[in-house]
Amino acid sequence: MTQLLSTDAVPRDQRLAYWTDMICNVYVQLGCDPVREGEAGDFEGSIRQHTLPGLDVSVVTSGPQKVMRTPGHISHSSDDYFLVSIQARGQGVVRQDGRDAVLSAGDFALYDSTRPYQLLFDQSFEQIVLKLPGERLRSELRDTEALTATTVSGREGAGHLLLSMIRTLREDIDTLQPASALAVANGVQNILVAGLQTLPVASAPSLSNLAAYHLARVKRRIDEQLADPSLSVSTLAAGLGVSVSHVHRAFKSEPLTPSQYIWERRLEACSRDLLEPRLAGRPVADIAYSRGFNDAAHFSRAFKERFGCSPREWRQQRTQ
Repeated sequence: MTQLLSTDAVPRDQRLAYWTDMICNVYVQLGCDPVREGEAGDFEGSIRQHTLPGLDVSVVTSGPQKVMRTPGHISHSSDDYFLVSIQARGQGVVRQDGRDAVLSAGDFALYDSTRPYQLLFDQSFEQIVLKLPGERLRSELRDTEALTATTVSGREGAGHLLLSMIRTLREDIDTLQPASALAVANGVQNILVAGLQTLPVASAPSLSNLAAYHLARVKRRIDEQLADPSLSVSTLAAGLGVSVSHVHRAFKSEPLTPSQYIWERRLEACSRDLLEPRLAGRPVADIAYSRGFNDAAHFSRAFKERFGCSPREWRQQRTQ
């Protein structure tokens, strides 16, 4: 689904206020000021928003401005999202957690809506902004607070791949089928994670071959037994013939505990099933039960926390 929002729709003296409302609706609660005094009446901007399963992609074209997410904004909303600004034209600054990420064309930086931040633009600019639920990225990365407001270059490695993928996505996004859109959204997240993992602060010792084997073995068994509602760390350990502490040690270097990983895999499987045309007539609760959940209400809450919308709203994307 795509929508275009523009300040051209309102009189000049109302444009800055209208823009502030726009960015609050598309992103999170924010404030916005012109960079130079007296420029409010000349303000112009547009946002083209595309919605994929579990990922919003928007293209922002605008004049100079200062955007703020303050403690007051945070206290009045429970929004928990990570946002990624990819600089397409001009220059921008992402400020959070005591750091400034200066972005030139092709660079990107991560920021977290649960803590204050600022976005600074001295000149006209264009950015591509990714927005994804907070828990989703925290399930892939440790210590996300250390990764915010840090410039990732788009001229090499994973950053270059992300930029190339986003450019292609901009051209084809309106023609994607839901199942393909989900795969693309997951691909974007995987490349984003890879780019963030290239930052020096994200460096961690590699797993030994033996540790990697034990982790892969546990994860494989989880996938095999995902539909069993009694699956737990204890039953997992018993089935593998190892101790509970062995299972926990296998996940020592992972961002999720074994229990969290089981939930994550179940939710991911449900997200795919809800977009599967062959399962269109199957009740949401039945899909949840088939993936090991035993409480429909609990499943619905967990799904919304993970993907930012209810299971039914997620499924509706298949028909849009």
